[in-house]
Amino acid sequence: MKILLFFITLLLSFVATAIVRAVMRRYHIVDRPKGEKRKIHKKNIPLGGGLAIFIAFFVMVGIAYWIGLVGDTLSLDILIPIGIAGAVLMVGGILDDIKNLKARYQILFPILAASIVAFAGIGPEEITNPFGGTFALALPLSGVLVFFWIFGMMFTTKFLDGLDGLVSGIVSIGAMMIFFLSRQEQWFQPEVATLALLFAGACLGFLAWNWHPAKIFLGEGGSLFTGFLLGVLGIVSGGKIMTTLLVVGIPFLDVIRVVMMRWIKKRPVYLGDDEHLHFKLLHSGMTQKQAVLLLYAISFTFGVTTLFLQSSQKIIAFAFLFVLMLLMAIWLQSDTKKKKIWSNQK
Repeated sequence: MKILLFFITLLLSFVATAIVRAVMRRYHIVDRPKGEKRKIHKKNIPLGGGLAIFIAFFVMVGIAYWIGLVGDTLSLDILIPIGIAGAVLMVGGILDDIKNLKARYQILFPILAASIVAFAGIGPEEITNPFGGTFALALPLSGVLVFFWIFGMMFTTKFLDGLDGLVSGIVSIGAMMIFFLSRQEQWFQPEVATLALLFAGACLGFLAWNWHPAKIFLGEGGSLFTGFLLGVLGIVSGGKIMTTLLVVGIPFLDVIRVVMMRWIKKRPVYLGDDEHLHFKLLHSGMTQKQAVLLLYAISFTFGVTTLFLQSSQKIIAFAFLFVLMLLMAIWLQSDTKKKKIWSNQK
């Protein structure tokens, strides 16, 4: 049944994306390159694709609830706040896509969304101690940690959304890893597995339209919502924070690196630029597809390790990922980035 729902979600997302794309084109809600260095597309591309993911996912969650696949451990007390928070991101995202809001207004919507989840008490009651046992989490500490975790995940995918298909593909990988992990006997969480599978289906249906050359973009709301929901899955699955981090580790650590660089250089940390690793890969001579597939491969490789590693081993893997990110950044920042090291060009 779950596999059937996965394919229905994928198809629904595919159709919804086509409809959203037509509407956005009709009302000229598009991303215009305007000569910005970090915008590498050459023509106007419709925005708002995240709305299709949002609709497909929550329609199918409603069906899953109706037929009894969710609603026990993941009750309405959990699902409704998640839905409301997601809707907040969609509203804020559409407003930004239309009006191009200033940064101080943009940030209000992810703050509100993360706050809704935190105040709803959604989060693990304990987290695993990598050296044995667990750490108990109680309010307000758990709420604070949940807020910053979700906020960080949202901005990881927001800043990652620079190449066609990059965010939707990596988030799909993350959702599938949570699905497989939640199916393992020692972690068995069938309702979490259902949500993760539906989310993966919704993202993959959109990816068919977002793969290079993209016919539609996630938009502000979609780039935030994908990270939001992946972050939520990480906490409702019993605090699988390290599992999620290993999948999105490169972009997560890259965001920290870029923000620190902007802070050191006394530049606004919230302004976009082309300093992220995915742009550096393009500057090295890679095509969009090559850069995206490389980052997919890294996410998939480290994601698969989460299915077999213990908590302490995951920390070692994350440390290795940190070193890998630094080496990539140093290499791409060096003079070799000026050379065409890949035979195929965009």
